[in-house]
Amino acid sequence: MAKNDAAIADMVAKAIAGNQQATEQLADLYYHAVFRMVYYRTRSKADAEDLTQEIFMKMVKYLPRLKDRKRFRPWLFRIALNKVRDFHRKKQFLIFFGGNPDNTPAEAADNPQCQTGTPADMLMQKEFWRQFRQLGDSLPRQEREVFLLRFADQHKIKEIAQVLKKSESTVKTHLYRALKKFRQNNELRNLLKGDQ
Repeated sequence: MAKNDAAIADMVAKAIAGNQQATEQLADLYYHAVFRMVYYRTRSKADAEDLTQEIFMKMVKYLPRLKDRKRFRPWLFRIALNKVRDFHRKKQFLIFFGGNPDNTPAEAADNPQCQTGTPADMLMQKEFWRQFRQLGDSLPRQEREVFLLRFADQHKIKEIAQVLKKSESTVKTHLYRALKKFRQNNELRNLLKGDQ
């Protein structure tokens, strides 16, 4: 369901004024995109569901503070990105102090991208996502965020700059560096082409 900026800004204005239906429409409109973003970063369906719920609760709480209604989408994804960062900091804190959080990466079969096709297709998809995560883990933090926001979350350069509070030229530089490393990863490129 694609909405233009004016329609979204109108929905945001209604939600700020207390219109429950507009608030629910905003949540419905962005739920899957936010969930996908969180899932790619947590690799756990249960954690992604919990965090997505918390993100939308924060959206409702802080929506009256949004100054530019036309920037709702990058504002929402900034909340999501900060929530994921908090999640990882808490997890590291628990690990450091001897806690035992469930930090096993989710199986690729739980990934919404890997639930269709023949068994051979699913195996190739599973291997692709394993390689994709491995590449993502090897990138410096800023390159990884830009790469994921662009290709996993399908944001435009301008939106990524707004989400990360960086200039568009900085975003392009990080994206260029990440893409160069992606192109150098022969295994991942071969999987995309369908080679084995």
